[in-house]
Amino acid sequence: MSIKDKFPIDKWDVKSESILADLPPDVFQLLTNHMSEQVYKKNELIFREGAYPSGIFYITKGKVKKYKVDNDGKEQIIYLAVTGQLFGYHAVLSEARYSDSAAVLEESTVAFIPKEDFLNALDYSPLLTRRLLKNLSHEFAVLANSLSVFSLKTVRERLALQLILIREKYKENYVDGMLIEISISREDLASLVGTARENIVRVLSEFKEENILESKGRKIMIKDVNRLITIANYK
Repeated sequence: MSIKDKFPIDKWDVKSESILADLPPDVFQLLTNHMSEQVYKKNELIFREGAYPSGIFYITKGKVKKYKVDNDGKEQIIYLAVTGQLFGYHAVLSEARYSDSAAVLEESTVAFIPKEDFLNALDYSPLLTRRLLKNLSHEFAVLANSLSVFSLKTVRERLALQLILIREKYKENYVDGMLIEISISREDLASLVGTARENIVRVLSEFKEENILESKGRKIMIKDVNRLITIANYK
């Protein structure tokens, strides 16, 4: 049974890979004429908040965190993007500086598409433009849901929700019943949930005692996603 039958995952997950799915060959060619790829090492920065964009990015393989840093240097992760997803296009469309930073969570291969090619492809293809607008609208809904969670939910509920979402992002060659292994630092998890690392360690220990998950180092294996759905308390 898909998690979609138990939990409204689409309300929380941005699916930007749908923007490029099955594009007509001429549009895809125009978009990728000058595309280049780069391998980034774990935690390596892709772009920094406040910089001017020169293009957009596409994750060929790996995982990327988008985040902001406050005046005290504390990091708040806004979103995790995975293989097949686009990011960095908001600043290009608004002709503004980056409003956040992006770095890889693990060694990743990320493609760069120059701004001129991206904008030319949008001018040329109504289909690409419609898909982008649809995705932007969905992102707004995801952000609204996230804001409501941060203001109304406990740390335990927020962590349960984030573990459900991250579990989906780490699915590869998934077979029903498979134990999915999540590899994420406690600092990054705390940043996603919006709390201190100590709180994350405490609640993870509670989940482990309740046989909801197993952990080994930074790796987390979800054993009972249904219990997390109940704890997340979202309908």
